[in-house]
Amino acid sequence: MTVAAPARPPRPAPLILTCGEPAGIGPELAPLSLAAGVPFVWMGDPAHLPPGTAWQAVDRPADPVPDGVLAVLRHGFAARAVPGRPDPVNAQGVIDVIARAVDLALAGHAGGIVTLPISKHALKQGADFAFPGHTEYLAHLAGGADVVMMLASTGVTPPCRVVPATIHIPLQQVPAALTPAVLARAIRITRAGLIRDFAIPAPRIAVAGLNPHAGEGGTMGRQEADWMAALLDDLRGEGFDLAGPLPADTMFHAPARARHDAAVCAYHDQALIPIKTLDFAGGVNVTLGLPFVRTSPDHGTAFDIAGQGQADPSSTIAALRMAWDMAQKRAAA
Repeated sequence: MTVAAPARPPRPAPLILTCGEPAGIGPELAPLSLAAGVPFVWMGDPAHLPPGTAWQAVDRPADPVPDGVLAVLRHGFAARAVPGRPDPVNAQGVIDVIARAVDLALAGHAGGIVTLPISKHALKQGADFAFPGHTEYLAHLAGGADVVMMLASTGVTPPCRVVPATIHIPLQQVPAALTPAVLARAIRITRAGLIRDFAIPAPRIAVAGLNPHAGEGGTMGRQEADWMAALLDDLRGEGFDLAGPLPADTMFHAPARARHDAAVCAYHDQALIPIKTLDFAGGVNVTLGLPFVRTSPDHGTAFDIAGQGQADPSSTIAALRMAWDMAQKRAAA
């Protein structure tokens, strides 16, 4: 009797690397990112690429190109790009590239999207961009998906994965913004994302308290005692594996990280300081909750060094590799 070999999981379509702000370091990062060794196409205006870049236009992400050649999905822009000097006339082109990439991903023609940095100021100047940033625009394009931002390391063991429950708001607004509903939402989306995108079947999630020493029994703040502990108990009753609320200052050394798969934190800096300290060049921004894979390098447009040959592709390479791994896990599932 012949035993059939197990079926191989389907191979995802190539990733799309969106151009981002063409006056930043994005055009320089595109050819350097071929070192990631994963299939991807760059979407943007090839006139913005550095002189001497080996590129070839393709009609579809899956079209083959020779090794060492950047595959390009052409998208014309209104003006040439001057490094370090964003031109508002190009703002609509930046926005349209993101929307086109999402359309391809939703149609199954791309395994995921890796977004190079945008300038929100330039987008608001040139196109009246109505969203706080990339993540919110992607969620809108995906039909109003409920998403959270995760920062995930690639260069430290055990890994550091953090999710801020509140993000870009002043610190003085955090206590009022961090409600039971907000924290529960962040925990639920994080757990679902760890299962789907990281293939962790039973995620262990550590939850940071808001106050020093997680309130220390109410002497340094009441949120942990008044509602956070009860909320976590309720979620444990649903089968969630949760630790906390924990003092944030003892959650990120190596033995502590080994006890959880991700940490949900109360506010922006509580989450981002540890990962940027541990793995500044290897941190990847991941959007959990979208119907497609999305990652991005954890840095900005770097106008101050654009066009000078100083761009470091490490974070973009890490973002491409993580997106490809996530796409493979989704395909296998």
